[in-house]
Amino acid sequence: MQLCKILFSSNGYRQGNNMADPINITTPLTDDVIEKLSAGDRVVITGVIYTARDRAHQYIVEKYKKGEKPSFDLTGQIIYYTGPTPTPSGKPIGSAGPATSCRMDGYTPILLDMGLKGMIGKGPRGQEVKNAIKKYKAVYFATIGGAGALISKTIKKAEVVAYADLGSEAVMRLEVVDFPAIVVNDVHGLDLYRNGVEKYKEIGDVEGEAC
Repeated sequence: MQLCKILFSSNGYRQGNNMADPINITTPLTDDVIEKLSAGDRVVITGVIYTARDRAHQYIVEKYKKGEKPSFDLTGQIIYYTGPTPTPSGKPIGSAGPATSCRMDGYTPILLDMGLKGMIGKGPRGQEVKNAIKKYKAVYFATIGGAGALISKTIKKAEVVAYADLGSEAVMRLEVVDFPAIVVNDVHGLDLYRNGVEKYKEIGDVEGEAC
């Protein structure tokens, strides 16, 4: 609910940032782009992103520990934590809402070490992941759960590129245009779920005093 308020309000978490004007981002991500992002920034992403959930993360990490590289290059890429529903006729993909991100926490630092730069999901991340985001100059975005059908409209092409045996959890390469998200954890150590709540609490306290 807190994230919804910030996404659809006219003023962002970062003071002076007009949330009516989202930041346009293209993939792959670079350190220069990442360093300019701050928790609370609303963005729209255009380019290629990849899907991967729990089991795909497990496969990638297991193979990496054996010295094997994934069949797709993670360098500078964004992974979207989703397992889309079956694809309707005439559409590139089914409903594609975000999965709960903490389920990937145990694998994320390793993927960041492999070159991954961005993640999209829902919910907060653990401290180890937040530390790794700072260490590897990465960024964690959130998008709205329950809006999978709307999000899928920004996906123009989808194809399975790895682990087809996982079904809906296979790794997919998505071509997206203006995919909506908001920065939750930035390279500077800010956390929207923590700092955003504190900000609105301060506003509520001030309003309460005024009544």
